[in-house]
Amino acid sequence: MNNSQIRVPYLVRIKPGALSRLGIYLRRSGFTDVLILTGQLPDAVTQKARDGLEENHIHTGPWIDVDDNSFEDVVELFTILPKKTTAIVGLGGGKALDMAKYLAFLARLPYLAVPTSLSNDGFCSPQSSLTIHGKRRSLAATLPQGVIIDVDVCLSAPRSLWLSGVGDLVAKLTAVYDWKLAFHNKGESVNDLAALLSDATVHQFLANPSYDAPGMALLGTALMLNGIAMEICGSSRPTSGSEHLISHALDATSAHPHLHGLQVGMATYFVSQFQGRNTEILADVFTKTGFWDAVRAAPFSRQEWLEAIRLAPGMKEDFFTVLSLRDCLPEAHRILDEDPLLNGCFV
Repeated sequence: MNNSQIRVPYLVRIKPGALSRLGIYLRRSGFTDVLILTGQLPDAVTQKARDGLEENHIHTGPWIDVDDNSFEDVVELFTILPKKTTAIVGLGGGKALDMAKYLAFLARLPYLAVPTSLSNDGFCSPQSSLTIHGKRRSLAATLPQGVIIDVDVCLSAPRSLWLSGVGDLVAKLTAVYDWKLAFHNKGESVNDLAALLSDATVHQFLANPSYDAPGMALLGTALMLNGIAMEICGSSRPTSGSEHLISHALDATSAHPHLHGLQVGMATYFVSQFQGRNTEILADVFTKTGFWDAVRAAPFSRQEWLEAIRLAPGMKEDFFTVLSLRDCLPEAHRILDEDPLLNGCFV
């Protein structure tokens, strides 16, 4: 048995009004000189943060607006990072948070994640999704020392982002099962605590999958704990399985890729049928949350999905999943032809 040390957030605030108190949280932690990376946010959202920072005498310097999450840009930021900076704050969506996380990793500085929507678990994962010469790569980073989620701000974001987060969360059901398949078929080691934590977060959210402050807090907590599950085992296994392979194939081949979590959520529904488990649970939560309706508003391409399922097993080398056991393409055809819940979801 090998003992391991992991880093986890020590500052966690998931509640209404948290953004206005960002300055208080920073000052209490001793971070009085920070660099803030942000995305395209409504003025009302950034003003909440600015007011709280000024009231608590937090020096930020110019805020860095992130348009593109490129490795080249974050390295350039690292070269001009003020020496007096005591922490890096990512405020906004995925690109800003990924850039801030990796900049903090390069600079060996504390990183605080302040997501303004909950579209996936990336805000608290030990990886940053960046582009290198235009190609997307996942690079090792560290978990944030602080996670501040203002549930009111997240509720003001487009509902499709929340549904994307729901889709990314329920993917843990198929991902953990794929991980156990890899153990039984290839002898791959499974970290029981990471698998248990990932599974448990889904069921906690399923108890109240509501689009309100309590439901948003549950989703934020669950996605954060998924990131910690990855840190515990040192891989993405507890959060990413064959459903993510399908989504990656879509990203590579689709003319118009959808939100990551919408793709992953739909792929999870297919994979649950390949695995023969949890399909009714997924159908129920997708009905309760309006996930099906969101997909029908901008349907997927049937042909692109069949191609993605065909390509998915080869998207990641030595990554055993249910797709490795057999050719699932005939089953995908049957599901598309016969499942009434998918009516209007594909064209």
